[in-house]
This record gives sequence, C-alpha cells and structure tokens, in this order.
Amino acid sequence: MNLEPQNAPAWLRPAVESADADATDTLSLARAMRRAMTVIKEPRQAAVLVLFSGAAAGSARELPGNADVLLTQRASTMRQHRGQVAFPGGAVDPGDQGPVDTALREACEETGVRREDVVPLAVMPKLFVPPSRFDVTPVLGYWRNPAEVRVVNEGETERVVRVPLSELLDPANRFMVRRTGYQSPAFQVDGMLVWGLTGGILHGIFKNAGWELDWDQNDVRDLEEALAALGMTL
Repeated sequence: MNLEPQNAPAWLRPAVESADADATDTLSLARAMRRAMTVIKEPRQAAVLVLFSGAAAGSARELPGNADVLLTQRASTMRQHRGQVAFPGGAVDPGDQGPVDTALREACEETGVRREDVVPLAVMPKLFVPPSRFDVTPVLGYWRNPAEVRVVNEGETERVVRVPLSELLDPANRFMVRRTGYQSPAFQVDGMLVWGLTGGILHGIFKNAGWELDWDQNDVRDLEEALAALGMTL
C-alpha cells in the first residue's frame, strides 16, 4: 500500500514529519545491539501498527480531545512477551507486500480493525527486539473511521483498548522502569504498564512531535515491582 502523509490531520502531521527520527536513547541502543548480533544470524522481520484516531479538523498546535492510540495486551499464555502491552502487529508472512501490508493484516487479525479505514502515513526506522530476535518496523497510521474493536484470537491477545493520548501524556502517568542492564520510559494507564518497545516508540513520537509535557525522568522504578503493583508479571 502507498503511504498518504498528505492525508494526515493537521494535529498528526508533526508525528508524521518526525517519523524517521530515532525514538529514544534506549531504542537506539537496541538498534546498535541489532547491528552486532546480525553478524551471527539475520533477524526475523515484523511490523506493528501505531494507529492514532481523533477529530480530523483542528489546529496543528493542539491535540483534539478525543485523540487516542490503539493498544493490545498479549495473552499471558504466549511463549514470548506474555502479558505485555503492544501495538497490533506481528511477523511478516511470505505474501505480504512490505511492512505496511504486514501491519494492517496483523491489526485486522488481532483487533478487527478494517484495512480500508486506515490511512498509512509513515514508516518508522526498524528496531531490534533482542529476546525474540525480531527486526520490528513501526507503521504510523490514522484511523479515519474508527469502529468497534475486539479480541479476535484469545490465544494471542487478552485486551484491545483505545487509550486517550491525554492519559498517556499526563505527567502523573509517566516514569522510567529499570531492570538489570535495561531502562525504559513507561506509562501507567487503564490498569496497564506500557514499557519496552511500545513505551519507547510512544515516548519517541510524543517527544519528536512536540506533544510531550514535562515529566519526572528521575522517577525510576523497578520493573518487576511496577508490574506486580498492577497484578502483572514478566
């Protein structure tokens, strides 16, 4: 599918225009790890859909009150990344026509999003995920006709939720999480902890688009304790 950046609403254009920037220092480090590890074995390819919705009309300087992003929570029975909050997405299939096609197909299979309702806006740089050895391409999209979404496959997904950007941007919901050798921006919203690749991508988009509000980046919490407080585990 062709990208349609010209069809982005004014408020979303800053995110589209900065889509090729590195998201965070943490993700840049992951990309450096990828370069080192691919000498041994080429990573598998995957794509995720970073799907925003909100009023099409409005100013480039102000997010609409109904702006949100689509997130999923992976099933606790999954072998890898179980219970983690993620964007809809997955591995490239042989018949896929590039990362946009992969991201849209996976979003449809996981959440019921209709392909024809999504405007693909930009393809972000690949990011390496060491535990699963996936090279993940985030695809930025605009949901022009939001419809009901749901868990399609309970074996893969436990929750599908549209999270308001106002909640994600609220400084009270933001902090850093740390585990041995790892640190990540995190968001605590709707009973979920958004961290890792997903948290890093959101943080990068918010920062590069100029949406970010001042928050305490010195508030660093233990990852396992932050998950446990919400009834979640690694």
